[in-house]
Amino acid sequence: MAKEELIGVLDFILNRCNSAEIDAVAAAIVRRRKDLALFVNIPDPASLAKNLSSQINIEGSMEGLKKQIQEYAIRIIRQEAPELTDGQIEELCSAWLPGGSGRASPKDTGSIPKKMLASMIDQFIAFSLGRMDEEDDKALRNEIGPWPDKYWNSFPNPVKLIITDFLKGEIGEEEFSLRIGSFLSMR
Repeated sequence: MAKEELIGVLDFILNRCNSAEIDAVAAAIVRRRKDLALFVNIPDPASLAKNLSSQINIEGSMEGLKKQIQEYAIRIIRQEAPELTDGQIEELCSAWLPGGSGRASPKDTGSIPKKMLASMIDQFIAFSLGRMDEEDDKALRNEIGPWPDKYWNSFPNPVKLIITDFLKGEIGEEEFSLRIGSFLSMR
């Protein structure tokens, strides 16, 4: 601040402010001090990069970096969504960060044909909601065995997450159909 501005502000505060204006100035000073306190400990970008690189111990290996990124992602997920189970967090990480690549894992690459996957999802939902005929359930069990478990284990992670949201009542049937349709259209 230029010296003239400072003198003008001080003159206003000391000689011309009424009670309400002094309260406003005091509140502004308190707020400004809080703002300054927030930024006091922020290092410059070069210091931040140096500090970060010292914390990330790559040791000449991309695997170490991938592991640290995955651990960081897990920490953020736990912080932002503490209600998720370890299994759900693992599913999210494998869907978003398998090997640190962010690409789908081999299990999610579309080994099940689209129409077959759609039919499996329909059967699984019908069974889970109690809408499946006993005869259809028995036929599937005779042919496949414990088919609900086998279907669940073969579903790609995004499908599992959508089904879970639907069965928990977090999304309605229309939203469920839209999400599944969107997922299937990308295959």
